[in-house]
Amino acid sequence: MLTADIPTRAHLVQRAGDLAPLLKKNAAQAEDDRRLQDETIEAIAGAGLFKLRVPKRYGGYEADTRTLVEVAAELGRADGAAAWTTSVYWIPTFMACLFPDSVQDEVFASPDVRICGTLSPSALAAPAEGGIVVNGKWGFVSGARHAHWQEIIAVQPTPDGQHLPVMALVPMSDLQIVDDWDTSGLRGTGSVSTVAQDVFVPQERVIPLPAILQGQYASELNAASPVYRVPLLPVAAASSVGTALGLARAARDVFFERLPGRTLTYTAYESQAQAPLTHHQVAEATLKIDQAEFHAYRLADLVDAKGLAGEEFTLQERARARADMGAVVRLAKEAVGILAAASGGSSIYRDVPMQRISRDIQAVSLHALMNPDTNNELYGRVLCGLEPNTLYI
Repeated sequence: MLTADIPTRAHLVQRAGDLAPLLKKNAAQAEDDRRLQDETIEAIAGAGLFKLRVPKRYGGYEADTRTLVEVAAELGRADGAAAWTTSVYWIPTFMACLFPDSVQDEVFASPDVRICGTLSPSALAAPAEGGIVVNGKWGFVSGARHAHWQEIIAVQPTPDGQHLPVMALVPMSDLQIVDDWDTSGLRGTGSVSTVAQDVFVPQERVIPLPAILQGQYASELNAASPVYRVPLLPVAAASSVGTALGLARAARDVFFERLPGRTLTYTAYESQAQAPLTHHQVAEATLKIDQAEFHAYRLADLVDAKGLAGEEFTLQERARARADMGAVVRLAKEAVGILAAASGGSSIYRDVPMQRISRDIQAVSLHALMNPDTNNELYGRVLCGLEPNTLYI
């Protein structure tokens, strides 16, 4: 059993901030390459930021959820793709900690292990002696090229003719990567597709997905930890919002960096900073970022408070977690839109980060679990006394 010195939240946020020069330098090339550079991954690993959801007994930090939000937001101020990939690794890492402890011993045997994953049941699982055999394909697998394991979802027929979605852990060496990630936003995440062809998975690395979504976890050693005794979907929601918040802050940073010396072409204003329109724009965008922070921190604090108290989430709290995530994305996108619109024609050049920030937040907002409209509908259904129309809550 390993013992690690656990950095404070402030220290981890500082480490993320210290990476900013490197991440900014590499961001444009990552877009061109459609993946993060090895140098970027190694730097994030060297800062210990992949350890935030690794159990302490394996040398991890078991960081609380508020720390995830603040670290991802700081990374997002430098590069949305780096922040997204880091936060995506946190979620399957959390999920790996729900498996039997013997499985965790295998997965976390590698230092700085990285686990990618999905919640889409786009594969089939057939019963086999001692486990299952999986065939299928998963899309949008962020960080797959730099991962050691993938958490997969597959559908397994049951003896009574039903279909049971199961979650499993598979080494990346058992999967094929399809280089199909050519997108307008979050290009640097390398969110390629992965394929399983007759991949055998031992039964101990398989858990029914409904059990996971209902909080019926298989780990004994993690059962009492506040970090791991909370539901998956609120954890995933809180793990994701930091990137959106960071992108909004990045847009504000870029706008104010470019503001000195900028004029409003074809107007009498000698400086954009003197124009009342600019004052309204920056105020409105900043207030939206403030509102996004409120929803991000309320979500993270709810998850942390429930974990510390060992309390069950109510249905309304689960739905509100999704709604808070959607609110962060919506407000961040609106803030970026205001600042991008105020940045002038020169901001369309690719060497101006504003255009990449705009594309990245647009891509975030289209994610099926993060889409603001979808999450508002879910929250509204529950507030009106209706049952949620999804298992992902």
